[in-house]
Amino acid sequence: MLIPSSKMQLIQRFSLLTPSTYHPQSIKRLEHLQGKAMREAAVLIGFVERPDGVHLVLTKRAAHLKHHPGQVSFPGGKYELTDDSLRSTALRETEEEIGILSSDIDIFGHMPSLPTVSQFSVTPYLAFIRPDYATKIDFNEVETVFEVPLTVIFDRQKFRSHLFCIKNQQHRVFGLTYQGHFIWGVTAQIIDAMRNHIMHQC
Repeated sequence: MLIPSSKMQLIQRFSLLTPSTYHPQSIKRLEHLQGKAMREAAVLIGFVERPDGVHLVLTKRAAHLKHHPGQVSFPGGKYELTDDSLRSTALRETEEEIGILSSDIDIFGHMPSLPTVSQFSVTPYLAFIRPDYATKIDFNEVETVFEVPLTVIFDRQKFRSHLFCIKNQQHRVFGLTYQGHFIWGVTAQIIDAMRNHIMHQC
């Protein structure tokens, strides 16, 4: 199946089916968290329509941060009591971290929530961002903002997975290198599930 090359194609493809769940081997190591209280969080999977196709907006976290320094991530963060929904959380955090206004963002769907080892339940929201968006980076949290074409993100030769064993349990991790950026962890897990859904793959 061809990779969506326009905003309309991607939205139509996403809307056809219920969003895919996360790879069971990638969440196996979280079984010990079952029954424990999880904190709510949300991230924004922001797409941009460019002349050469659809791109994905990602950030690189600041190197001085205590948690996940220097890692590639989606803009987002934890739910605050002032947020009226997790959707609002994703929009607020995107504006706070990289300055993209909610008026420049059009959310069209969301993925299932994903538990993390830090005991967050993260809900990813999919959206299109205006191509002429402007950023105002909060360098206390983010080092840089960059885009990756979907032709790279959805390329199985570039987006790789690796199976390893810990205490007789198999675990799967995902990763992608693009222009010096290494995308892995929760961000890569979300990308894998999103890609499988949009491309109708298992």
